[in-house]
Order: sequence, then structure tokens, then C-alpha cells
Amino acid sequence: MGLDAAGHPDHPAIVTPDGVLTHADLARRTDRLARVLRGHGVGPEVVCGIALERGVDAVVAMAAVLRAHGAFLTVDTDLPPKRVAALLDGARALVTSRRLAGRFTVPGPTVLVGEEGPVAPLPEGPADPRSLAYVSHTSGSTGAPNAVLVEHRSLRAYLRSTVRDNDLGPDTVALQLAPLGYDASIRDTLAPLLAGGSLVVLPRSALLRPEELFEAVRAYGVNTILSTTPSFLTFLSRQDGAARALRDVRLVATSGESLRPFLAAGGRSLVPGRLVNQYGPTECTMTSTRHEVPARPEADVDLIGTPLDDVVARLLDGAMRPVPDGEVGEVYLGGVGVARGYADKPALTATRFVPDPCGEPGARLYRTGDLARRRPDGVLEYLGRNDRQIKVRGYRVDPAEVEAVLLTHPAVTGAAVTAATDDQQRAYLVAHVTGELAQVRDTALRAHLAEALPPHLMPRHFTRLDRFPTTRSGKVDRVALAGGAR
Repeated sequence: MGLDAAGHPDHPAIVTPDGVLTHADLARRTDRLARVLRGHGVGPEVVCGIALERGVDAVVAMAAVLRAHGAFLTVDTDLPPKRVAALLDGARALVTSRRLAGRFTVPGPTVLVGEEGPVAPLPEGPADPRSLAYVSHTSGSTGAPNAVLVEHRSLRAYLRSTVRDNDLGPDTVALQLAPLGYDASIRDTLAPLLAGGSLVVLPRSALLRPEELFEAVRAYGVNTILSTTPSFLTFLSRQDGAARALRDVRLVATSGESLRPFLAAGGRSLVPGRLVNQYGPTECTMTSTRHEVPARPEADVDLIGTPLDDVVARLLDGAMRPVPDGEVGEVYLGGVGVARGYADKPALTATRFVPDPCGEPGARLYRTGDLARRRPDGVLEYLGRNDRQIKVRGYRVDPAEVEAVLLTHPAVTGAAVTAATDDQQRAYLVAHVTGELAQVRDTALRAHLAEALPPHLMPRHFTRLDRFPTTRSGKVDRVALAGGAR
């Protein structure tokens, strides 16, 4: 994971409103922190949590954990404390700041950035390809998030592919958009630096205000956006000055949800440069397929493109047999990007990570739950999911996670969460609840959920029922619930 200090030592690596850190400076700070981490026992298979605000320190910490041959687990410090505690559950060391140190704990040493501590020599050479590189989380049906374990070989291959496929180089000026704690932030952060380019890191508040965001793009010469959602692009497209602000941006890469509504609304004209639609789950190292959207796109289909190098995308039927081109099948992904599995969840790992019936002995596939068909030109057309998981604001959501937290409210006796779409085709959650709720306002239910869940898991609407509709088999009729919520 060597960054580009040797090739371009004086070139800006990280640019913030407070100043510039060169590639040489970044390398020195990374090595210094990595020695401290080694002195505290961080190394192969040791998960090190990173609880820092957006900025230089967070980037240095990610690189330092990798330099120490450990595995990082970044968290968004703005999330509810209970949520952060659940995310840090597998960490055995922590990097944080003095200001935040009292809020987060792990069963191991805490390293404060910028402060001295015991040091140990850095390891020689690269980390073992099969050792753990980072941990990221997905929504879990039990109410607790699933910790996905990604190895160094997968991260290396993916970052190199990102640099190559997107033509990143020393002249790249990329804007870090994705929140820390989500795997897209890893692509945002590390790929431009690996290419010898510059990373612009701004306060989160500036990214959410269109005028400030547009001014930053112009002022810092941003020409690359590696992680954004179609919903955010659609939001930007409705702001004055959007086209002018983005006219020099030569690459915008989207992921996380359907690009079709954005294209159908004429959004392609907002991006004069390359527009790339990325597809892939956390369990397969962020991106598995990519589609270069032409200037005149097909706006009535969801095209997710073709697999990256070293990635296998199979469309299989219910008996795990390949379906012919043009037929609908479930997407199974294989290759170097497939994660090790879920931490401490062998049954779930065995269910989702399965042997490849068409591959070499020992090859594995990840079962995505997505449906697609392959067109004659090899491009995959996404058709939706075959289970309850949905995408909300770019995040994959398991409604059962929200239901589990709702059921901890003393007045709630039953909970079912469904999805709906607004007039702009954006997905949102609707919570249907039963219980003694006459005196419980929606604000109280939201406050209860906010103690444990991030904003994207917050229902937009609550409906109160005496009892749930059921199917003939006695299960909650979620189709009926969803229909009544629209």
C-alpha cells in the first residue's frame, strides 16, 4: 500500500481549508503513527478502530494502520453513541483524538493522534495478502450490523483497478464526499493518493450546502468525484450554478442506488465529463462492475456494466445453474474482491458466501440477492432485489434492523418496515407499528430510534395499526402494508 511519496514528494496529497500536506509529509506522518501503533500491538489480524472527524488525521490513521499491517475500522463520529459502540465491537485498539477520547472505548489500547507513545519498528515489505485490511459494516436482520472482513489482497486489487480504470494520476484532484465509516470513503480517500494525486477534504457541513460545495470545486480545482449517489447528483442538478460548477469535473462515479431517475430527468447533461455507474456490495470490496454512461444514455433501464478485472459475475437460477443471456438470474460475484466473510457469524457467512459451481476448486461466490440479465453486448441490466433489503440514499438497508430497534420501545408490540418511493423515485422507509401508542408521538419514536440507528435508517412515516394484515400462511403481509402506505 505504498503511497506516492517517492514519485511526487512535493506534490499536494491532502488539501484542506487549513492548508496542504504533501505526499512526503503524508508518508512521514503515516510512518510515525504506524510505529506508535506497532508499539501498541497493532499488526496482522488486529482490528484498529478509527474514531476521528473528517480531516488529515483520519486519512493518516487509515494509511498508518495499513502500514502497520493491521486492519482499520473507521466510524462516523456523528452517529449515535450506541451505534458507534456496536460498530467498534470487534476492534482491539483505537485511534482517536483527545477531544473524542472520552466518547469511545475498546478492549485494548487507545492511541491519541499527535501524542507520543511506545514505538516499534515497522514491518518490512507488504502485508500478507490473506491478512485482514479493513472492516466495514452492512445492515443486519438481528438489529446488530454485520461486520464484513476484507483482506489486503482484495483492497490492493481494487484500488489498483480504480486507479487504472478511471485514469487517475498526479493531476487528479479528487473531492472526498463519502462519510467516514462507509466503505465508499475508502475509495474516495486512498485511490487518489495511491495515484499520486491530491485529495480535497472539507467539513461535512460544507459538502451539504450546494453553494459552498460548488465554490470549493472551483476554488480547489476539483476534477474527480469518485463516490456520490444518484440522489445527491439529482439534488445538485436542481441548484443554481450546478452546470457551471461541474464543467471542469472530468469524472463523476456514482454508486449505491439506481441511476435511472437521474438519467430520465436529463441529468447526464449536468456532467460534461465521464459518468461511471458502479455496482457492488460491501462484501465484494465496494465495486464489482462498472458502466461508462454515454453522452446519450438509455434512460429506461438500469445498466451496471461489465465486471472489473479479476471479478466474476455469474447469473444463476434457483438451482445454482447459469441462465442464458437475456434471461433473469440472481447475481453471484466471485474473484479477488470477495471478502473473507462476516465476523463471528459463521452461519450467515456460509449462507451468503458459497462455492462457485462453475469455478476452480475452492473458488467462492457471494450471493448478492440482486436480479439481473446479461445483454448481448455483455452489459448487465439490474432488475431489483429478491429479498427485503433495499437501497435508501445509497445505503443498503435491512428493514429488520429498524424493526428490531422499534420493538425495544416499551409501547410497541409489533413492527414492520416497508419501502416506498416519492414523486422523484427516491426510496424511503415507512414503519408500521402496533401497541399502546395513543399517547406516543412520531417524534418520540424517532428519538428512540435515533439512540441506536444512523439517519438513513430513520423512517419517514409511521403508521399505527390495531393488527397487521397477514398472508394465508400467517406471515405479515408486507405487500398489503406497503400498498396502504403509498
